[in-house]
Amino acid sequence: MSESTQVIFATVVFLITYAVIVSEKIHRTVVALVGASLMALTKIISLEQATEAIDFNTIGLLVGMMIIVGITKRTGIFEYLAIKAAKGSKGEPLKIIAALSLITAVISAFLDNVTTVLLIVPVTFAIAKQLELNPLPFLIAEIFASNIGGTATLIGDPPNIMIGSATGLGFMDFVFNLTAAIILIYVLTIFCIQIIYRKQLVARPELQAVIMKINEKDEIKDAKLLLKCLVVLFLTVLGFILHQYMHLESSVIALSGASLLLLVSGDDPEHSLHAVEWPVIFFFIGLFVVVGALEKVGVIEATAKWSLGVTGGNMVPSSMLILWLSAIASAFVDNIPFVATMIPLIHDVGRLGGITDLNLLWWALSLGACLGGNGTAIGASANVVVIGIAEKKGLYISFIEYMKVAFPLMLMSIAVSMGYLLFWYFFHTMVAMVVTLGIATVLALLLKPLSKMI
Repeated sequence: MSESTQVIFATVVFLITYAVIVSEKIHRTVVALVGASLMALTKIISLEQATEAIDFNTIGLLVGMMIIVGITKRTGIFEYLAIKAAKGSKGEPLKIIAALSLITAVISAFLDNVTTVLLIVPVTFAIAKQLELNPLPFLIAEIFASNIGGTATLIGDPPNIMIGSATGLGFMDFVFNLTAAIILIYVLTIFCIQIIYRKQLVARPELQAVIMKINEKDEIKDAKLLLKCLVVLFLTVLGFILHQYMHLESSVIALSGASLLLLVSGDDPEHSLHAVEWPVIFFFIGLFVVVGALEKVGVIEATAKWSLGVTGGNMVPSSMLILWLSAIASAFVDNIPFVATMIPLIHDVGRLGGITDLNLLWWALSLGACLGGNGTAIGASANVVVIGIAEKKGLYISFIEYMKVAFPLMLMSIAVSMGYLLFWYFFHTMVAMVVTLGIATVLALLLKPLSKMI
């Protein structure tokens, strides 16, 4: 197969793979593996190159955290926290939305957000039923909270895991550079949802009193296991905070935490490994190979050259293009394949443009891909899961009904992100200028007496 034919074939396979994933007609794992198989069978990419294309750090991090979450959720701690939040809000619906959303956001920053909503949403339905309220406002707030909270850390959302693994950016890099923006976006979003649904969020006092009588301690199913899980979670998060300084990959920390929890819990490994979402893992593997083949034949580099022509290689226009493109695209397509494609493209933009510090572009990609998923019912996995649970419980949330509320809120979050990134860039530029001027001034003062001696 000639080089030009390889380019055409790889591009067609990639586009078809992407289109079928978006259509959701066939399970995305099957589609990704078929796409990867076609690339390998036609020798577009060799076995060795395919193995190199797979980001095993991302795979290891996902597997480790899935095991930890799978064991921890059996303790009932998540249900306990949800009920505790409702009682702490005195049964007042507006305060309950804020409290449940806060718990969802915080947990999603450290654990898988799909697992988080799977555990929080059933309790939410029970609370809404007790208060005789429409659960829709609660569900929309929790969807947003899970995706917003997941954006704040390296391990909170798959796009961040992929970006961190591909760039060497660590846990604290995400915390230091994104948390301030995420807190602001979270507060504004939950406030807007409360304003939009304020007329629906009124409960009778006698119903609020019933909420206060629920005993949250009944939700704790295994106190001994919970203690072990909390200790391991603390050590794992501490490991993430320190992993850059210890020169350890994030996957090593996650898998070590999972191994320790398996050891101290005495759990049957076969049972614990059922908590790993293997379809998700193999979806990532297939996707990495498909994108790796696209990179091998030069399509990624060609796209990067085009991008440089559009933005002139300037950091600010490039970051704004990536932010808005990521947000709009991630609202309608799965953000994981999008980010998998963008990572090598940004690397090539830096290489071709002679740019060494690409951090602004990485933060733009993270904010756009993670927050953009809030825009539609299919924009992120958490959205699909919550809407699916709601439908099983008799609450149908249409695509348009969700989008009318969610898309404007998503655009607001991206506008805030844009302002934050511009501030972040110019602030860092000013600091660099001040430091440079300071060093120059000190050198001038030191050299002045020396010049007189000469």
